[in-house]
Amino acid sequence: MLKIDKLQAGYGKVEVLHGISVEVPKGKVVTLIGSNGAGKTTTMRAVSGMIAPTSGEITLNGKRIDGLESYHIARLGLAHSPEGRRVFATMSVTDNLRLGAFPRYTGARPKGDVEADLEKAMELFPRLKERRQQLAGTLSGGEQQMLAMARATMLNPEVVLLDEPSMGLAPILVDEVFRIIERLKGQGVTMLLVEQFAAAALAVADYGYVLENGRISLHGPAEKLRTDPAVKAAYLGGGH
Repeated sequence: MLKIDKLQAGYGKVEVLHGISVEVPKGKVVTLIGSNGAGKTTTMRAVSGMIAPTSGEITLNGKRIDGLESYHIARLGLAHSPEGRRVFATMSVTDNLRLGAFPRYTGARPKGDVEADLEKAMELFPRLKERRQQLAGTLSGGEQQMLAMARATMLNPEVVLLDEPSMGLAPILVDEVFRIIERLKGQGVTMLLVEQFAAAALAVADYGYVLENGRISLHGPAEKLRTDPAVKAAYLGGGH
């Protein structure tokens, strides 16, 4: 489905990623964990075309997407829920969701029944249903995060990138976000998840990669990583 092979990327002369390789199989949730500054968000930005890789390959369904513009990558079925949410503050919740389906309206993606998918998104995120005509900028941080995630699903994507969905949220909202990720997983949505709460990420994921200083230091089934002493000590509070 999504394959990252020997990816190198960074900003200007500063190289952040030093040849990382990650695979996200169809219908699976794969998580990328690591400390701040390890290169997690840089990976997501390189995959979605926000920055251009300096070396390596990224393929989606066997088609190379590295170096393509973000809008082209979206047309191929990759949706990105970015760090910091980035909702369209002066537009309503409903219009934000419809913008997520924009390539379907233009014919760049199979259209299907957009309005039916809009209602499904509202059911999946009931807080958004209650606020469907509210301006996105007036939503709480947790509601904006849900809107960013719901907007990504409106593409009817092949793969969803979720970058730090719990960032800045109260614990009760973090729990709700992960319940929604579980539901999306149950629907067969393929996801690459970057998350500061490693324990929660590994609990919902099928497979995990540990990123340290721009390199993959360890990877394996999520359950195995959860019980790995080094992972527990570095990212899971020593297992507590």
